[in-house]
Amino acid sequence: MSIPLLEYKPISQNNRVAGYDVGGDDQPKIYCAENVMSLTEMNELIDSAYRQMFFYAFRSDREIFLESQLRDGQITVRDFIRGLMLSSTFRNSFYEKNSNYRFVEQCIQRALGRDPYNEREKIAWSIKIPTLGYEGFIDALLDSDEYMENFGYDIVPFQRRRVLAGRQEGERPFNIKSPRYDEYYRAILGFPQIIWQTEVRRYTPQEKQSRPGSPALYLDMARSLPNRANTPSRVSAMNISLDKVPYRKK
Repeated sequence: MSIPLLEYKPISQNNRVAGYDVGGDDQPKIYCAENVMSLTEMNELIDSAYRQMFFYAFRSDREIFLESQLRDGQITVRDFIRGLMLSSTFRNSFYEKNSNYRFVEQCIQRALGRDPYNEREKIAWSIKIPTLGYEGFIDALLDSDEYMENFGYDIVPFQRRRVLAGRQEGERPFNIKSPRYDEYYRAILGFPQIIWQTEVRRYTPQEKQSRPGSPALYLDMARSLPNRANTPSRVSAMNISLDKVPYRKK
């Protein structure tokens, strides 16, 4: 008998209130399989799933078999998300390089589209990993009421509450405020790397930059032209004739 999920409460009552978001350019685009009518739209849906789960998927990280099943309608978007979370890329990047608490945080952000409420929620979900195993934890997360109510079977998960009404700045993306590896593994891998700049670059303000037609633009060209002026010949003092030396006549 598996241990039931421990109870946890949001740290704020605002999490219980239905969102009243104002549409804008910063609002995430919702990709739903029911609205896909062309091959291009299906490719955009698959790419959005990779961005949500992996942030970026190289060609070697793509799951070709799952993509073909999704294109043919054999699996749902939820099954495709499950396949990505069970893939070797996701397991190696998030599960094997982090603690259970860190791994739970990454999964909640990507699957449920929000940050964990508090540490108690991390503890509650981390207990599912040793009791149900890796696959059982993923299934429990995708079978939860929160996932089904917000995304269901056909919607690609996205970051919810990205922009909030009444706030000047919305929430930062998960990949910026929550790196893939924790501090311990970032130190082993050598992140962040310090890049020393050996070349000194000059910065010219825009108001001081030369405009078209300015003589300063032709200065280098003028300096590159050969000097054709008649240079005076050097005359030694020993070769000067006294007849050519001017003098005052009385």
